[in-house]
Amino acid sequence: MKKPVIFGIIGVVILIALFSGCNGYNKLVKLDVDVQTKWSQVEAQYQRRADLIPNLVNTVKGAAKFEQGTLTAVIEARASASKITIDPDKLNAENIEKYQQAQGQITQALGKLMVLTENYPELKATQQFSDLSAQLEGTENRITVARKDFNESIQAYNTTVRSFPNNLTSGLFGFAPKAGFKADAGAEKAPTVAF
Repeated sequence: MKKPVIFGIIGVVILIALFSGCNGYNKLVKLDVDVQTKWSQVEAQYQRRADLIPNLVNTVKGAAKFEQGTLTAVIEARASASKITIDPDKLNAENIEKYQQAQGQITQALGKLMVLTENYPELKATQQFSDLSAQLEGTENRITVARKDFNESIQAYNTTVRSFPNNLTSGLFGFAPKAGFKADAGAEKAPTVAF
């Protein structure tokens, strides 16, 4: 009589462990897909910015005669940043840093471009430039929101991956912590633009 009771208890414990493991696995899959979706949104917003840049550069080029170097820097930064992509399954700190550096170069180049346009009131007055500037500003805001959402998604995923008993399931099925965006080096200081 004791053996069937012991086997019954062991069976119940095994069923609970299996159910818990399946539940944990499904939660990890859901969070991983959420991270990938949020990463896609980040990339989409950066792509939107990259798509707007040629129009902005051409508008500025046509309306103002100033340093070709600034326009070239914007174009080159866009071209190099467009080449960098990250597989959502390889969201580690090193890959995120490379991506962030490339996007930071675009941000700096655009900042210089916008400061230079302050010297050209006829450019600021054109409707096309105003529209592009507004779209670019809106895109920068969308990038910020997408990065925030991505980091929140990474936080939820990493918390689950590292929490017990999910850490057992994550280790068994290869769910590793992922890296999120960090502030750019020197972001605490206001940028200076000097010509």
